Amino acid sequence: MQRKKIITSAFSNLYTDQRIEKVCRTLHENGYEIDLIGNDWNGAEEMSRPYSFSRIKLISKSLKTAYFEFNWKLYHELKKRADENTILHANDVDALLPNYLIAKKLNIPLVFDSHEIFSEMPAIQGKMSQKLWRYLEKKLIPDMKFMITASGSYAKWFKKNYHVDPIVIQNAPRRFEFDHEIQENNPKILLYQGAINPFRGIDKAILAMKHLDNVIFKIAGFGPKKEEYQELVIQENLQDKVQFIGKFKPENLRDITIAADCGMSIEENGGESYFYSLPNKVLDCIQARVPLILSGLPELQHIKDQFDVGEIIKDHEPESIAAAIQKVLDKGRINYQSELEKAANTLCWENEEVKLLQVFEQAAMSF
Repeated sequence: MQRKKIITSAFSNLYTDQRIEKVCRTLHENGYEIDLIGNDWNGAEEMSRPYSFSRIKLISKSLKTAYFEFNWKLYHELKKRADENTILHANDVDALLPNYLIAKKLNIPLVFDSHEIFSEMPAIQGKMSQKLWRYLEKKLIPDMKFMITASGSYAKWFKKNYHVDPIVIQNAPRRFEFDHEIQENNPKILLYQGAINPFRGIDKAILAMKHLDNVIFKIAGFGPKKEEYQELVIQENLQDKVQFIGKFKPENLRDITIAADCGMSIEENGGESYFYSLPNKVLDCIQARVPLILSGLPELQHIKDQFDVGEIIKDHEPESIAAAIQKVLDKGRINYQSELEKAANTLCWENEEVKLLQVFEQAAMSF
C-alpha cells in the first residue's frame, strides 16, 4: 500500500518542540511523506530536518492577533497542499480549526494531538480567550475520530468532558543507553529544566535553598518569570546558592541533566492542564538516570508508585521541598539507579511510537 502524505501543523516555531520532532521523524522513518508547517512567532532559528518543513510568516505584534492570523494563513496553506492522498495532523486546539475545515471539505482523515488541555492553561484562566478556546473544543473535539494526547490523565479528562477516547502517547525521550560514571558533585546540584513560568514551583525551590547546605540550584531555561525570580534570589541573598544558567538546545541540555544529583518537577495546581500533565522534564531526568523531587499530581504520583525514582514533596512550603531534596541527596543518586533503569526502559519513545504508528495506519485505512 502506498504511504500517504502527512501535513503536520502547529502554532510553533518548531525549533524547540521535541514532541513534534519525534512524531515527524518516526513517521518519516516509516515511509510517510512529511510536510511540517509552523510559524515564525518568537523567532525562526535555523534548523535541519530530514523531511520538508516551513514556517508561516506572521506580522502580528500580539499573541491574540497572531492566533487569528496563523489560523487564517494555515487554512490557505492546507487548501493548497492537501489532496485526497493526505492525512492532516493538527497539534493542539490553536491549529485545529483550519485542519478540521479542510478535512471536512476534502473528506480526508485528521489526527488531532492534544499536548495539553488548551482551554485550561494557567495563562488564560478567567479571560475572554478561555471562553473562545472552550467553545472550539466543545464544537470540534467530540467529532475527532483519531485523537492522541500526552498523558493518561488528559485522556480521562477528554473522555469525561467531550466523550472521545484518545490514545495516550507520552512525550518520552528516545531511550538513552546510560554508560556514564556517576560523579559525586561537591557541592550537590539540584536542577530545574524547562520554561520559567508560574506554577512550576521554582520560586518555592529558591526559598528552599535557605534550608540546605552544600547544594547549588541550577535553573536551565527561559520564560516570563525569569526576572522576577532573579530578583527574589537577590532579595533573599541566595546568589551563592542559585544560578540561572540559560536556555540550551535540546541536544546540549542532556549534558547538563546528566551532571545533576537531583532534578525537580514540583508543578502546582495551576488549572487542570497543569494538574493532569506529565512534564517532559520528568522523563528527561529518568533517561539521564537522575532522581527527582516531585509534587503529588496524578501523573507524577503514578510514576512514583511504579518506580522509586525520587521523593514526593509533602507540600509546597520551602521547608518541605528542602526536606525532600535532602532525602534524595542523602540516599544518593547511585542508590536510585536500578529503579531509574527500569523506568527508563519503560518510559521511552521507542515504546510510544508503536502506538503512534498504529493510529496513523488506522487513519490511512479509513478512506
